[in-house]
Amino acid sequence: MPAKKDYYELLGAQRGASADELKKAYRKLAMQYHPDRNHGKPEAEHKFKEINEAYEVLRDDQRRAAYDRFGHAAFEQGGPGGMGGGGFGDFGFGSGFSDIFDEMFGEIMGGGRRQQPQGGAQRGADLRHDMDISLEEAFAGVTKTITIPNTVACDGCKGSGAAAGTAPTECGMCKGHGRVRAQQGFFTVERTCPTCQGVGRVIHSPCKKCGGQGRVHQQRTLAVEIPAGVEDGMRIRLTGEGSAGVRGGHAGDLYVILGIEQHKVFQRDGANLYCRVPIAMTAAALGGLIEVPTIDGGVAEVKIDAGTQSGHRARIKHKGMSVLRGSSRGDLYVELAVETPAHLTKRQKELLVEFALEAEENATHPESEGFVARVKEALGRNK
Repeated sequence: MPAKKDYYELLGAQRGASADELKKAYRKLAMQYHPDRNHGKPEAEHKFKEINEAYEVLRDDQRRAAYDRFGHAAFEQGGPGGMGGGGFGDFGFGSGFSDIFDEMFGEIMGGGRRQQPQGGAQRGADLRHDMDISLEEAFAGVTKTITIPNTVACDGCKGSGAAAGTAPTECGMCKGHGRVRAQQGFFTVERTCPTCQGVGRVIHSPCKKCGGQGRVHQQRTLAVEIPAGVEDGMRIRLTGEGSAGVRGGHAGDLYVILGIEQHKVFQRDGANLYCRVPIAMTAAALGGLIEVPTIDGGVAEVKIDAGTQSGHRARIKHKGMSVLRGSSRGDLYVELAVETPAHLTKRQKELLVEFALEAEENATHPESEGFVARVKEALGRNK
């Protein structure tokens, strides 16, 4: 009997290769030498057996360690590795590389990845509900009532799908596994049981109310607690409030996605609020106190210094938004916009003319006067 080839050489991998590197090398060769791609080529089938045997050993940490130490002798009868008989027959499809075959068959046979046996019950689907709330509601927190179309457990069969007085029985074809195996030449193929459609149980007398599904469609009304401080785009998860499971399976979850409506006065940035407040030219020139609204429905006083310019920003501490899962609040920033008077009376115009004449003799506009001086200086240099 010819000597067995080195497992690492068969896979084209280094001895220190990682599990992912071994898997990648095996997958490439298995695709190349798979019998379905090499009809009538016995040498390809033999190669396919060799690389499967090599991968089955090297993918297992204990077998790989034994092979690295003792070589092929580790798997011979009485060998130092104590692994028992050798040969490809010891490396069945029910063990390590079924996951690799699942990936390959998705490409070779046009199928998808193998699913786990489903059993009788199946979890219900998750649901999404979009909800818009006001900025005030986001600040204070609120309880909202929503009505959603949903599926709930059938009260006629208690979610089992079977008529009253009966119960689902184990599928005779798959023995409750939901999958059946069939031998096709060299390898075994597993597929969904055609009798129970992967459920694993058969209902001989379906419930008339739900048609054997174990659930029915129904409008549901729920109360949603929205905490203070939520932000736009946040989601609230209501466990078990999604669609009911099939035949007694767990219900899915409901996700409420929050949207914060645009406010007429405030703009939000995290926990801070911003607002723009117009003030009269006289108030900006003379100074004083003004009142600004706050998100909690009250007002706050802002002191205006004499000579305040448009764009000046005042900060009011702890008058912003609530902080989610906290007791603190952000700040409110007030931007002052000095308003130029319009629709003047004759007397008002006369007063402003007098003021302008007085202003020319007294430096009452330092910013504009400084700008004019810089312009003159620049023009003088350019001559």
